[in-house]
Amino acid sequence: MIHKDLDSFLATSSTALAKGPLAVIMAEDAVELGSTLRHHLAAGFPEIVLLAPEGIDPPEDILDRLHLVRHDVYADAALPEAVSRIADAAPGLWIYYCYNAEYLFFPFCESRGIRDLVAFHAEERREAMLTYVIDLYAGDLDRYGNAVSLEDAHLDRSGYYALARKDEAKAWAPKERQLDFFGGLRWRFEEHIPWTKRKIDRISIFKAKKGLRLRPDFTFADEEEMNTYACPWHNNLTAAICSFRTAKALRSNPGSRFDIHSFRWHNSVPFDWHSQQLMDLGLMEPGQWF
Repeated sequence: MIHKDLDSFLATSSTALAKGPLAVIMAEDAVELGSTLRHHLAAGFPEIVLLAPEGIDPPEDILDRLHLVRHDVYADAALPEAVSRIADAAPGLWIYYCYNAEYLFFPFCESRGIRDLVAFHAEERREAMLTYVIDLYAGDLDRYGNAVSLEDAHLDRSGYYALARKDEAKAWAPKERQLDFFGGLRWRFEEHIPWTKRKIDRISIFKAKKGLRLRPDFTFADEEEMNTYACPWHNNLTAAICSFRTAKALRSNPGSRFDIHSFRWHNSVPFDWHSQQLMDLGLMEPGQWF
């Protein structure tokens, strides 16, 4: 179904917002849009909202499985603002969000679906899940000039780190069970990345409630538990969003394109497109889910 804008979708799609989980995918361009949508359909999302401007359309064969919403995807904080509005309209719904050319992986996703994931997470009395955005990039930029290739995808096997997240309201003391995570291309090419955009953590899977606001840094204004990586008593599930978005941006921006001839380094490895590789590299956490 096609909606002229987000207002129209929210006014007419009560069925889509009834059960979930709901995937909200924003198309900044058409790069790998079809593979992104098919990946998340295969993950078991019963409802997918595609936010896209005029001129960017999903493949015809899956159009009837989506809600295509025309949207200004180039506005400041376009995705956080849209997600906040959808969450406000659908309290109790589990929501996931990402951009095109990004792919959600979670522990054992080859044999378990997104409903299994959020059901287990809810049983652990959690209403939000930390996801790490893991940069993907083509190994051969001469062949793949926009740095995007599913067949030649690489990632960094190391170089990730975390810093304590400070609380301005408490004399800059560390926030409990909150960390800022860094690594990947945003770390290796930080001279081309504004410091406010260098974090690789997002709270990308969460249970909506009225008044919940997703901030531009992909954390929530509700600080009590929504931004924590685990509960107080044990480690919880985390997931990974494997993303070409940063590589694509570095190759399309004139200020960085001509400075970067390859994204590969000694810690680059081919991406296997399998959750086990991400768990083996410590890039997501199965917690107590076996």
